[in-house]
Amino acid sequence: MIGIICAMKIEADAIRDTIQNPKTELISGIEFTHGFIHGKEVVLAVCGIGKVFAAVCAEAMILHYKPTLLLNSGVAGTLTPALSIGDIAVAAALVQHDMDTSPLGDPVGMVSGINKIYFEADEAAVDGLCAAAAHIGAKTLRGTIASGDQFLADPAKKQRIAEAFGAVACEMEGAAVAQVAYINHTPFAVLRAISDSASGDAQMEYAEFCKLAAARSHAILDEFIKSAI
Repeated sequence: MIGIICAMKIEADAIRDTIQNPKTELISGIEFTHGFIHGKEVVLAVCGIGKVFAAVCAEAMILHYKPTLLLNSGVAGTLTPALSIGDIAVAAALVQHDMDTSPLGDPVGMVSGINKIYFEADEAAVDGLCAAAAHIGAKTLRGTIASGDQFLADPAKKQRIAEAFGAVACEMEGAAVAQVAYINHTPFAVLRAISDSASGDAQMEYAEFCKLAAARSHAILDEFIKSAI
């Protein structure tokens, strides 16, 4: 069973259209679609934007459907000149860039209680996603993806996050999915298609290229599922 979480409908529509024998169920206000893609059992959900929605969705999916792999797919902003519009970031690890208890002496980004800054993705799934991206001819970079409840358009803020965490891309859900997967001992991976350029206007480019980036994510996921054992 592969669980797939997207933040927005535009990111999930193409995936949902390929699900065979779909059955839908509403849990915690989130619609889950269960069925098969390329003969593999999958469940898909659109969680909504932000870390809380992502965490609620991931927990409900894990407890109800018990996926053996949890995938979070969608779009992201670049934090490096090495990634531009339509390129792919595959998370080796995730960090919450807006988690900060440093006044108490903690490192910035550390999640108290489990005392982790970086949540490492499943290596085999990361390798598989990178191979799927290469198969469709997508430029891919494996690295840290930073999540927070902010749409980052300020180049200075993006640079600070890149430097603080060594991150290559930023978005608003992946690290929350990663934390929930970690505490539930569920393997996970995060895939992001880049919707802006390092030197451009993130807000304007996102509106123009989000659909293109979402289509690229879907193509890679489809190839990954097709080749999954």
